[in-house]
Amino acid sequence: MLSFLKAYKNFGIALLVLSLIIISIFYSILKPKRVLPVFQPAMVNYEMVDSSIQHQKKYHTIADFSLTNQNGQTVTQEDYKDKIYVADFFFTTCQTICPIMTDHMAQIQEATKNDEDIMLLSHSVTPQIDSVDQLKRYALKKGVNDAKWNLVTGDKKQIYELARKSYLAVKTDGNGDAYDMIHTENFMLIDKKRQIRGFYDGTKQEDIQRLLEDIQTLKQEYH
Repeated sequence: MLSFLKAYKNFGIALLVLSLIIISIFYSILKPKRVLPVFQPAMVNYEMVDSSIQHQKKYHTIADFSLTNQNGQTVTQEDYKDKIYVADFFFTTCQTICPIMTDHMAQIQEATKNDEDIMLLSHSVTPQIDSVDQLKRYALKKGVNDAKWNLVTGDKKQIYELARKSYLAVKTDGNGDAYDMIHTENFMLIDKKRQIRGFYDGTKQEDIQRLLEDIQTLKQEYH
């Protein structure tokens, strides 16, 4: 009798373990994978979006661009083709939020240093001040990896239009005139199709952690 109960007990334990394994497998199969949203102008605070595209509900992508980086090289959308990248807007003489943002960009650079799929792109909002030489000095000071992170300067109107109409990054309606000045703490996560997949406060460590997690989530879409 005792041997029968012992055998039954062992059978019950084995059955329980097998049931848990089966349940775990089904849960893994049926559990939907987390997918990041694809942000459209109509989904974003209207104050961040140029009036010409505020009601656009699909097909929004980052526009073509041609700017100059810290090494005097022309940087275009082709340099970011088939890449996931993080974009922001800054200026080298900023003494408020920009140093924090740049340090956080450096943190992202370090966290993704061995991942060739990930790049960074920082646009100067004072291109008349941020010459190639100025950007290079700043890049050296901040430990910028030229192969991964471009600091770009160029035509002010083009940069401001990118900020308003492509990256949906700023509230200011300035069009890039001489006295216009935009200032934003936003980081944007851009996918391989040049779509916006996330917005983050570049001054907050918790948002940087969320951004790094979202990068990994986004990478899963390409596997």
